[in-house]
Parts: sequence; structure tokens; C-alpha cells
Amino acid sequence: MTMTDRPVPAAPDVTALLLNTDTLNGFLQALAHRALDLAPTADGCGVTLERQGRPVTVSSAGASATKLDEAQYGQDDGPCLEAMRTGLTIDVPDTLSESRWGNYPAYAAACGARSSLSLPIAPYSDTAGALNLYAPVPHAFAGADVTALRLLAAQATGAIELAHRIADAQEFAADLQTALKSRAVIDQAMGVIMGQQRCTPEKAFQVLRTASQHRNVKLRDLCAELIASITGQPPAEDELHPRR
Repeated sequence: MTMTDRPVPAAPDVTALLLNTDTLNGFLQALAHRALDLAPTADGCGVTLERQGRPVTVSSAGASATKLDEAQYGQDDGPCLEAMRTGLTIDVPDTLSESRWGNYPAYAAACGARSSLSLPIAPYSDTAGALNLYAPVPHAFAGADVTALRLLAAQATGAIELAHRIADAQEFAADLQTALKSRAVIDQAMGVIMGQQRCTPEKAFQVLRTASQHRNVKLRDLCAELIASITGQPPAEDELHPRR
């Protein structure tokens, strides 16, 4: 059966990929492998995302993708960067006859990549990127129905944005938990100062903050040290609760 005779692949379920992974990196790795499943002529797939203004291969499948992606980053030009920056699908039928992107096509051919296909992910956004497929034979994607690959890249746009929001929410939750634990330690230390000096909570906090500044020690560490000096052991994290 030829590429053109194959039935149209089933629509990729990107939501299922996202729900079945615990991290953004895990999702992107699954995305790369799914793309390879949809393009049997390809032997490598890389997922490029722009982070802090620079393109990065955040996941890859197969042996060829990472070095080919990074060669393009090194010269700040290439099919994957063009797909990311323009929002267009970039097809390279044969690297040996390709005249775009300077020395990159010759390097790709020397590495055994004779054709490639780059599809944009989240174009014109803060998480812009590209899904990059590489094949060891020329015209590997010619005549192929790339509908499922386009759908995969399009769905990945929303999924990556959702994954970023989930990651941000998890980071916020972790920061909040750390803040609550710190507040619990500070509250305990304030109680000690209030009992020793018969003062208000405001005065006790001021005493602790002044001592922290004079000793150049973080307030939470100072409070933990005070509690340990009285109880003989540091405050147990699982026993700390914020003041209600």
C-alpha cells in the first residue's frame, strides 16, 4: 500500500495525551512519539518551543531530531524556525536540492536527513513553536495526507497553553504551601515572644524582624531556631498549621 493509498489516520486525541501525563515535558514527549506514529517514513521528531526569547528542543523522538533542530538554532535560520515564526507549514522535499537557509540543508543531508516537515504550534503567541519531522529519504512527505499531523499540531496549541496554566497553578500551590508553613513557624515564634515579654503580636513580630535583620538571617529560619532552642527539636513540617 502506498502513502496515498493509506486510509486517513484517526484524529489524534491530544487531550488524552495531556491527561495521561503528569508534566508538561511528559506531554511534549508523548506528542513527539505520536507524531512519529502518524508519519511512518520519518525517523525523528522534535518539538521546538520558544522560551525566554530563544528556541529550545523541549522533547524529541528518534535519533535525528535534536542535532538537526540545534543546527538551525545555531545559525538562527532553518525550516523549524521559519514554521515557528511565520505560522506556516514548511516542507523540505530534498535537502540535497534545497537552496534556502544557508549551510543547513547540506548539514542535514550529511546527517542522513533527506526531507523534513515542520508544522507551527501556537503561532504568534508567547508559547510559539514547531513540530519538526525528519526522514532519511527524499520526498518522504510528498503526496502524503498530513491532515492528522496538522490536526495534532493545531490541537497541541491549546493543550500546551493549558499545560502551562496547570504548571503555573501547581507552582503557585507549592509557593502557597511554603508560605503557609513559614507563617506557621513565625506564629509559633511570636507566641514564644509574647509569653516571654508580655507584649502584643505586633510587638512580638517587630522583635523577631529586628533580630532577623541584625543577624542577617531569614525570618523563618530565625523563628525555627527559636522554637528548636525551647523544644529541643526543629518544628515538624507535617505538624504546622497556619493561624486561623
